[in-house]
Amino acid sequence: MLLRDSEVARQVRVYLLDTEYLARTQPVENPVPADLGALDDRIDQRITHILGKTVVPMFNALIETSGEHRQELIALRAGVQRIERRLHQHHTRLKRLEGVRDDRPAVGVMAAMDAMNGRTFERHIAKLLIRDGCTNVVVQGGHADRGVDIIGLTADGRRLVVQCKRYAPYLNITSPDVQKFIGSAKVLCSAEVALYIATCPFTPEALDIAAEAGITAVHRGVLEDWSAGEPLKVLA
Repeated sequence: MLLRDSEVARQVRVYLLDTEYLARTQPVENPVPADLGALDDRIDQRITHILGKTVVPMFNALIETSGEHRQELIALRAGVQRIERRLHQHHTRLKRLEGVRDDRPAVGVMAAMDAMNGRTFERHIAKLLIRDGCTNVVVQGGHADRGVDIIGLTADGRRLVVQCKRYAPYLNITSPDVQKFIGSAKVLCSAEVALYIATCPFTPEALDIAAEAGITAVHRGVLEDWSAGEPLKVLA
């Protein structure tokens, strides 16, 4: 009777049915309408409060005093707690859909780079270096660049050497590629900071060799974040 007749139970039932319907029918990829955002605030403030502060404690009290229906009450309480967690997840999802997160790269960053030619890509990287405080940045890519596309100085004055590869995303930078750059960067240019930047992944062997030689491998994922505004740590 307590569960069936109480006003709290009635409110919970109405709100949970509304929320379950929204969770099932609102596509993740669609923008969140303003009225749905307002409804989410109501859900967050009222339903979650009712579940966490009223219904669950009510079940706790009933379980402590009930004998015959103890297992059924425990199962009901578990169900309510699962719904509470789903409401919290739903709330988080709606907040994410309301705007672009600061930690998420802007849409189209990599698509734009994939459409660049090699020279335009090198200039794009040069702009990112300057954005992060580098000075004396010179794009020198070409047939006689000796494997070095950009040179410059970091913000604190370290000699910087960069190799840029605008490859298709299904290709890989291999260990021979990195070994060749090591000779150019470390031997010919005496680089203190050496970046191998590519629009594709590096093979595990290439990453190992780069790490051993002090080469910073900027693969597609890191490049996306960097282009979207996240500073490149090695330049700091």
